[in-house]
Amino acid sequence: MPGLSGYRDKNAVVTGASSGIGAELARQLARRGARVALVARRRDRLEELAKGIEAAGGRASVHACDVANRAEVEAAAREVIANCGGADLLVNSAGYVRHVLFKDHDVDDIERMMRTNYLGSVWWIKALLPAMRQRGAGWIVNVSSFAGLLPQPDEAAYSASKCALTGLSEALAHELAPLGIHVLAVHPALVRTEMFTPEVMARMPKGSEKRFIDADAFAEELFRALERGETSVVIPRSYGLVPRLKALLPRRLANSLAAQRLKVLPDLTD
Repeated sequence: MPGLSGYRDKNAVVTGASSGIGAELARQLARRGARVALVARRRDRLEELAKGIEAAGGRASVHACDVANRAEVEAAAREVIANCGGADLLVNSAGYVRHVLFKDHDVDDIERMMRTNYLGSVWWIKALLPAMRQRGAGWIVNVSSFAGLLPQPDEAAYSASKCALTGLSEALAHELAPLGIHVLAVHPALVRTEMFTPEVMARMPKGSEKRFIDADAFAEELFRALERGETSVVIPRSYGLVPRLKALLPRRLANSLAAQRLKVLPDLTD
């Protein structure tokens, strides 16, 4: 399928736009000429972002919505469709991570994580897909995680939610291609955002902070993947070798990863 290289006057919906990867993608889409619908729970942050986009000559609208709530997603999607007639590009970027051992992870939070990281994307795709099908064109970007390809200790529920999103994306890439709709699964490794607090970093292997990339570099690589018509990408691309090694040496790679992640945890055997 042809890649996406021109964004002028295209309608883009970005979830999780109040911070981090989502906010940066929204800014860069607006710079490229897209009309951007900003979606997240924190309306004040969305309004601040929209003002910045408009001050720079871009176009943005605000749609406060908790993607973990199906009714809110469907209401926000109706608003977007009424305002713009639908979306040419949907970026499912909303999500969150908890660095916590499964034995200590509250079940209610595990359930909310699955709704946020997986079902929120399902609901947004379902809401916007009919208009894409009617036009015979569209692009869907699902921001999964490196943990969606290589499940991580100390974030078992998060890994499960992102594995689900990766699986959905891979299947939809095949299903929707004949309809003119392109699906890209993006797997960020370490991107510098507010989610990586000092408390989180204390639970990660020593030296991890040196491997982070900035959100703007992540966004640029994502746009290159869209232009190439790729259906799956790991960012930074240097990490793309790891899933291949997993296929060749599954036990050795898993044991090595577990040893690195688990040895820094003070609560492993509590």
